[in-house]
Amino acid sequence: MYDFANSAFATTMMAAVMPIYYKTVAGSGLAGNTAENYWGFTQSIAMLLVAVMSPLAGAIADASGSKLKFLGFFTVLGAAASALMALVGNGDWLLASVLVVLGTIGFTTGGTFYDALLADGVPEERRHLVSAQGYAMGYIGGGLLLAINIAMIEGWSFLGFQDKTSATQAAFVTVGVWWLLFSLPILRWVKEQPVPHVSRTRTVAVREGLARLVRTVRSLKAYPELLKYMAAFWFFNDGISTVIVMATIYGSGIGIGQTDLILALLITQFIGFPSTLLFGRLAVRFGARRMLQFSLTLYVIIVILGFLMTTALHFYALAFLVGLVQGGSQAVARSLYAGLLPPARTAEFFGFLALSSKFSSILGPLVFSVVGTITGSSRWSILSLIAFFVIGIIILATVDFAKGSREAAGTTS
Repeated sequence: MYDFANSAFATTMMAAVMPIYYKTVAGSGLAGNTAENYWGFTQSIAMLLVAVMSPLAGAIADASGSKLKFLGFFTVLGAAASALMALVGNGDWLLASVLVVLGTIGFTTGGTFYDALLADGVPEERRHLVSAQGYAMGYIGGGLLLAINIAMIEGWSFLGFQDKTSATQAAFVTVGVWWLLFSLPILRWVKEQPVPHVSRTRTVAVREGLARLVRTVRSLKAYPELLKYMAAFWFFNDGISTVIVMATIYGSGIGIGQTDLILALLITQFIGFPSTLLFGRLAVRFGARRMLQFSLTLYVIIVILGFLMTTALHFYALAFLVGLVQGGSQAVARSLYAGLLPPARTAEFFGFLALSSKFSSILGPLVFSVVGTITGSSRWSILSLIAFFVIGIIILATVDFAKGSREAAGTTS
């Protein structure tokens, strides 16, 4: 249910409504493709802050046995930032950027602790399937609220709103409420694994967290396959996340209308639900790495087609292709990583992945914005993302997952 809850932020705030609102309302008055570039810089700043916070928080959570408490805090932060977006009006791009940064911190850092609970409570042989089920529930939750938000925005007059802008602002409030409401099951009823010798004070927890973070860095040489997988993840995850956060503002910038953009992403959500479930089953049958490589190859094709895109019909077709592989690739990537981790240090290593991948995730939106600034065209920006997928595919092919699993268990034979 937490995927069902926080995916409201992923769909309405990151992918569909907020990017368009940022360009047409918050960024009104900004010349040329400046709004698209500012949106990219905003994403990079958010990822930088997440990168600094996540690993330390993850290590502290492992040391103090408090993954759920951290999850609750960042959930409230993200939900509040989403609701406060209703205060953003014409020309308020700076306020919008600040709130997007705070919401992204809540969404992404909270996800670190949520991901760590997968390794805590799910047997290894079921992780690919359960991880895919979680992402599938996310498509349903994010898709349902996005459909409600579309009805609010397009039917603003019938519903009694003053204009489309006020209806969109009300939609932002629904994201915060939805996120909090459907987070209650995990926060109230899920129990994390007890931690021996739990720290009694916050000071001790911080000290132990810092010590474990240093140990994480020093111990990476003992897990060479994990380190190779992380390197692959840095690149392909950056490509995926950049496609997610830049797609609609890119489409808006080349002249595709708001209704078409949002409806196409709604289609992505509902295609993503069965596709992600199927992807998880295919990963069990054909191998998780093989399915991940297939999805990344399709992303290369998607980026090339995005460069050539000119009409709303093209955007609908690309949304369909993304829906086929987006959730499945992320779910399998998460469960593959969990299988390479030392069992007692899951939140610590998920936190470190957040550090490394979020630092790398600064690069995708930054490259998009820099290329767009230099060329004056977002088309070349979208094409530049090919490099992230190609490099990720090449490094992924070198990872020996069986050996990595033995390394995580402390054996080498």
